[in-house]
Amino acid sequence: MTDPITTLRPYAETPVRRFGRINWLGLRTLAGREIMRFMAVWQQTVFAPLMTAGLFVVVFALALGQGRADVMGLPYLAFLGPGILMMTVIQNSFANSSSSIISAKMQGNIVDTLMPPLSAGEILAGYLIGSLVRALIVATAIGTGMALVLGQGPAHPLWALVFVVLGALMLGGLGVIGGIFAQKFDQMAVITNFIVTPLSFLSGTFYSVAALPEPFRTLSHWNPIFYLIDGARYGFAGAGDAPPGRGLLVCAATVALVLFIGWRWLRSGYRMKP
Repeated sequence: MTDPITTLRPYAETPVRRFGRINWLGLRTLAGREIMRFMAVWQQTVFAPLMTAGLFVVVFALALGQGRADVMGLPYLAFLGPGILMMTVIQNSFANSSSSIISAKMQGNIVDTLMPPLSAGEILAGYLIGSLVRALIVATAIGTGMALVLGQGPAHPLWALVFVVLGALMLGGLGVIGGIFAQKFDQMAVITNFIVTPLSFLSGTFYSVAALPEPFRTLSHWNPIFYLIDGARYGFAGAGDAPPGRGLLVCAATVALVLFIGWRWLRSGYRMKP
């Protein structure tokens, strides 16, 4: 009887997937599910982060905006805006993939994702597409607000887009890893509160790392999220603490490492199989 998922080549040792090298239908279905999942509660997943970002800007504008000297030759609000944008992007990218996986594990329906004929790479890509779409929606909304308030569009639009995409992939991949590793919501909260949030706040979002004393200045350059923040600032405001090319290499290497770990864990079924 022919297997419904795979067929065998003559004399072949490994089965050939019936759906071809890439199961486009399955990938599209998983990605669509991830997008619909966060859009169904857009008030929490899209509107709430925008409100939080707006509150950050208002509070810092009222507290420091009028009396604060220029930073990197930029008015403080122009310096602050890209950092807030990227911080919001990475937090939402992480939350999207991690909450999807941990919720499915806790509710016992993770099997609905594991049983279809999807490879580890296709499952990873489906979760990442959901994180990327959510990140782009949030980034577009905040970027539009920045342009209206400051009266200035992105200084280097392509660089801005590249770093937003890299940020979404990096933290979306970390969300996949965190969702796989965590077995309950409390463990997921520990990862969020003690790893993701400190790294994003201590990465030059609200200040220039050039103003930090040693060894904190050097340590900041070992934080890959610093390069995301700094790259977004270069893309939107045209100024940064580090060369954008270096940031691109560091972020791309970090994304590759994170996605490799996520792919390996999904392929092995680590902490995923019921």
